[in-house]
Parts: sequence; structure tokens; C-alpha cells
Amino acid sequence: MQEITVSVIIPAYNCAHVISGAIESALLQDVALEILVIDDCSEDDLDAVMRRYHHDPRIRYIKNEKKMGVADSRNRGVALARGEYIAFLDADDIWAKDKLRRQLELMKRKNTVICTTARELMNPDGTLTGYVIPVKTEFTFADIKKQNQLNCSSVVIKTEVAREFPMHHDDSHEDYLMWLEVLKKYQRGCAINEPLLKYRISDTGKSGNKLQSARMTYLTYRYMGFGFFQSVYYFICYAFNGVRKYFFWFLK
Repeated sequence: MQEITVSVIIPAYNCAHVISGAIESALLQDVALEILVIDDCSEDDLDAVMRRYHHDPRIRYIKNEKKMGVADSRNRGVALARGEYIAFLDADDIWAKDKLRRQLELMKRKNTVICTTARELMNPDGTLTGYVIPVKTEFTFADIKKQNQLNCSSVVIKTEVAREFPMHHDDSHEDYLMWLEVLKKYQRGCAINEPLLKYRISDTGKSGNKLQSARMTYLTYRYMGFGFFQSVYYFICYAFNGVRKYFFWFLK
């Protein structure tokens, strides 16, 4: 195999019905990559799906011996990664075919350690809605304290940085917590304001329940070490921006 540039981390749990779309979209990328599927003790027929890719040397199928949760499953993938960069991809999401190449080019040009993209919402059945959530093309720690514009499946990050700031606290938004920790040190990131990610809407994920998601957001600020009043302030900003972000979608 040629030298690996990007390690794609796909945490997998009972996702046999959708994971092929994610894997195929990663295989279409025009960069040297490996794909690490981390099976977190699935109870469906994920094994049968993954057997289709048994002979592809780019794909590594790794099974947790006990259930670890999404944060530690991603961390396990990062620890095993051989690429210079990590790209996170959830099992039910899909990438545009030039996503990784364009992000790598932008990161090198802007000299940043983390990059995101805009996303288009996708219905549970895989049909596209046409509704796009935009991103700022440059963002700072101060920006994302008030609004998390980094969807996990859109993120490319330097491997050494991902290992420096592993995901933790599954009871919060563990990915948002990671971005905050990364940006607190590295200060700025870059983005492509085009929907290179097709993000599947789901009511069953951790963010599906809005009250639970609100609690997790507040916990994220507390885990960052923000005081009570500071956490409340940023939570209000986060909630306002969240409503604004999805306002026209709710009107549909």
C-alpha cells in the first residue's frame, strides 16, 4: 500500500443497514487512506456487511471486546491510525467524493490543524432535503464557545492533535468538548462553506432528544472548566444560534 495520508474513523453500533453508504463514500475519496470501522459490540448483522470488504486492504474491521461507547471507540481508532490526518465519519453519514482532498489542501494553505465543512441534511431514508447548514470559513475558540459549527462527520484533524485531545465524557457532547479543547490551544480552524457532508437526521442519536442535548451542552461547558454564570451565558448563545440554524428547517 502507498503511504497513508488520512485515517477514516467510523464508530459502528447496530448500523448494518446504513454503513455501506459511509464506507463507499470514503472509498471514493481521491487521497491515500485507510478506513477503521470500530464495532462497539453490535447486535445486528454488521459482520455480514463487513465481509463484503474483507479483501480490501484499505479497510480495517476492529471489534471491541466490551461496549466502550462512541467516544472511546473513536479514541481507539485514533490510537490505531497510521495516517497523518484523522477524518471522523459516522456510520449513517455520507461524503462528497472530493471532500478530503479539498480539506487537506485548505488546511495546508491556511496552516491549521482542524477543518470542517458545511452540511446538507439527509432524511432517514437517505433522500436529500436540500437544506444546507453553512459554516464560517475561519473560526476561533471564541466563535465556537457560542456556536458549535463543527459536525463530527465533517471534521479532519491532525492525528497528533487528535491524540493530544482524545474524546471523553460520553454524558456530554464529547466531540464538541474536543473541538473546544483543541481550539483553546490552537486558536483557529478553517472550513469549506459547501455541503461536502450529507448528514442523516435521526431521533435516536444522542442529540435527537432536545432536552437531553441541552443538558449535554451545559455539561460540555462545565467540563471545560467554565463557571456557572459563564456556562449559562454560553448555553444561551448556543441555544439561540441553534434555533436560528434550524429555523427554516422547522418551518418546512
